[in-house]
Amino acid sequence: MLLHLVAEFDLQRDVVPWLAARGWAAALDTSGKSSALYVVNVERNSKIIYTWKGNERNTHIGLYDLQTKQNEHLYMFERDLRIISCSVNNERTLLAVSFRQYTEEERVSRLLQSVSKYLTLLIEIHPINNVRVLKAVDSCVQVQFLYPVEGRNNSTESRLLLVSEDKYIEQFDIHVAEEEHKVVIQNSGQLPRARVADDLIWAQWDMVEQRLFYIVPKESRSTLKCVQFYPDESFNSILESHLDISVNDTRLKLVNFGYDHCQDQDVASKSLNLQVFTSKAGGLCVCCSLASDTPDEIRYSIYFLHKGYNKTFTVSLERTESHQLKEVAFMNLDYYVAAYLPGQFLHLLNIEHPDLLCYSLFLTGEDARIDMLQNCSVQSPLTSTVLDCRIGSMYAVSISDSALLQFLQNSKQDSERLAALHCALLHFQHTEDLEMQIIWWISENLSTCHSFDPIQEFIIASLYCRMCPETHNLDKLLPYTSLLDWIGIIPGVTCATDIISLPVLEFQNSKGFWEKLNSNLESVKYAEPHLHYHSNVLRREWRNLSEEREERRTTAYMRNIFENAKKVLSHLDTWDSEERLVPLFQEEDYQQQLLMGLMVAQLKDHLMRHLQYVGKKKIDQIVLDYVANLLNLVHRIMKEVWRRYQLHSCIFCFDERGSTAEFAVFHIMSRILEAANGMCMPLPPGFHTLHFGLGVRCLPLHTLLHYIDTGVLHLTETCVGKLLKDLDDTEKNEKLKFSIVMRLPEALSQKVRQFWNHPINANFIARKYVKLLLEKLGNRQSSSPMPERLSVPVEFLPLNYLTNMLAEIENQGVHPYEKQDHVNVRFVEETALKHTMTFLGLKYS
Repeated sequence: MLLHLVAEFDLQRDVVPWLAARGWAAALDTSGKSSALYVVNVERNSKIIYTWKGNERNTHIGLYDLQTKQNEHLYMFERDLRIISCSVNNERTLLAVSFRQYTEEERVSRLLQSVSKYLTLLIEIHPINNVRVLKAVDSCVQVQFLYPVEGRNNSTESRLLLVSEDKYIEQFDIHVAEEEHKVVIQNSGQLPRARVADDLIWAQWDMVEQRLFYIVPKESRSTLKCVQFYPDESFNSILESHLDISVNDTRLKLVNFGYDHCQDQDVASKSLNLQVFTSKAGGLCVCCSLASDTPDEIRYSIYFLHKGYNKTFTVSLERTESHQLKEVAFMNLDYYVAAYLPGQFLHLLNIEHPDLLCYSLFLTGEDARIDMLQNCSVQSPLTSTVLDCRIGSMYAVSISDSALLQFLQNSKQDSERLAALHCALLHFQHTEDLEMQIIWWISENLSTCHSFDPIQEFIIASLYCRMCPETHNLDKLLPYTSLLDWIGIIPGVTCATDIISLPVLEFQNSKGFWEKLNSNLESVKYAEPHLHYHSNVLRREWRNLSEEREERRTTAYMRNIFENAKKVLSHLDTWDSEERLVPLFQEEDYQQQLLMGLMVAQLKDHLMRHLQYVGKKKIDQIVLDYVANLLNLVHRIMKEVWRRYQLHSCIFCFDERGSTAEFAVFHIMSRILEAANGMCMPLPPGFHTLHFGLGVRCLPLHTLLHYIDTGVLHLTETCVGKLLKDLDDTEKNEKLKFSIVMRLPEALSQKVRQFWNHPINANFIARKYVKLLLEKLGNRQSSSPMPERLSVPVEFLPLNYLTNMLAEIENQGVHPYEKQDHVNVRFVEETALKHTMTFLGLKYS
């Protein structure tokens, strides 16, 4: 079971024993349960209001505090009433109650036609004192006190919302005063009131942020509006969005205005099933269940208003029964919206990144089962909280990390693997144990993921998770995935995406959610995908600079690039002072440092264009952290792989073959290199040396050379130098060395050939030296006198002529191998003689 539920409140556990201890449980049956005991509301300050029938069928109202775990008796009616709605103000001095006095049949039988069916009262309860009638009507009324400022305990003003079944909402202003140790209502006449909304057919209360969402039907379309209530007692309409939702139901549907336990369940199931969810990051979603013409299908839509599109899902049910309610329950998990149909499926839709379907988890069978929620009568009064209205229990809902990892390990489809991996990386706090398990899974499934690269996804998503909390709007500029699109499907689920108009916001100097939502909408207007950093320009610039000649690498631009790389490596050293298990970061790597420095420069330019308000110093720090974290993640993967396969430094001993474990690590490193190349991502200095060392130990010669020729293995000065020095010159080793030497780039060749004291190598160096000297000479004619004969006593006219000409060029100051003093004309002459004598089978002395 992927979702983990913890019961924060349960009527049978937290209330029934308290009632029994006070003799108020006479109405409870032998099982301890009663339809007369039920929850009527959940307030903002974690207070749960419930009602029950006591002795002599009196109607009681109680309150349970989630923080103190204490119950409190608020009020008692000396009648058998059906409580519809109830709310208490923050100071617990006023209680608003709406109840049904009589049913229609009772009114007729008792000749009470002139008596109103519903009554709404405002009661002074500190202590219990006066009662004021707010409404006496034949239509149902819901009540809800406002809590504009959290933690305010001594206010003399309260505001109360009344929601009428006649499709309007109004606000009452109530002033209280303390008189003779009593808190009483000051207003002697009518309470001041203001109309908040009219002609609505649906409304939802957001108790935490004190927001009212409601829908007004307009011909074939509906308009979603939102009213924000402020601490200064003002309110204003702040949002308007058009939805393509046709509403045929004429009844008013309310969400989070308490739960009417007496409402006909059949009527409730046929009413509009719609909820609005918000996230901390400025996400705004409208979830709506749709009618389906096919008996074995369920349809529901998610309007991602902060992204400007709507996704409609059609799910083919595996098994259905005629009596089964086909009503989807929606839950708000902040980062995800959950669509749940008991016994069928659990769909977790990613709010932050809903563009690719593969980032949403669709579960069936045992994975989708939630034992504690076997019906659809649930509400999400708070984020990551579910209230089961029928049984009176409230649960804290979270995604189980252990269940998610188990699901990841057992998944057979790429869509499931990617969604689970993405969830684990972006939704959970990164712990060393969690990262270790993910890395182990990646190392075991490199060949099973066909439509995405798990190493790329791990690095990009981990960087996104670590960096984005640092700065506002950074999440819109950094990549969160390595994928550009997704062509996979989820079996049994079809999805249709429609572009919708963006919501219109009207606010001034508003912080928090509205500011973040507005920022999200602005990103959509400016083509959000193009805001994310991409490596295309980096790849092109890196290739161009890598191919430039040596003399052009000393410019101020290049010095700045390498200074950036130096800062990254220095920054990384401050994080990890312990001895490194994997032999990385122990040498210089020109190409990787060039790529590091370029990434710093280009990422800095990208952020400076869009985060001008942050400041250069802060952006410099963000960029250094990003690139350093990137290198550290690669090292983290290597460290876990090293531990798992129990490797040590013997990989640099070339005189024996590699083990099975070393071959497995070599394969993983090859996939890391492939992932890095795909994203144009720098690798830690020493990575290529380590990779090449494992390749020499694990691969046959022809495969090793093929990997070098195709760019899988990179020749480095450290590893080639050690190979030339440490291996003796057996026939097999000579073949290996010569094959390696012949493939060395010119700059690297000059540095490492001196480590191999072998005639073949000396002959090659001499030939190369002569070639370079002659290229320098060009078509120039010498006007200098012939130099004196060298001291080598040989009378071989072709060789004499060549050495004299080369000496003349050297005397003109041309020396291709300036860093190798022993390579000169004398070296060429001696090498030529040795080679000739060897060729003729003569002994050279």
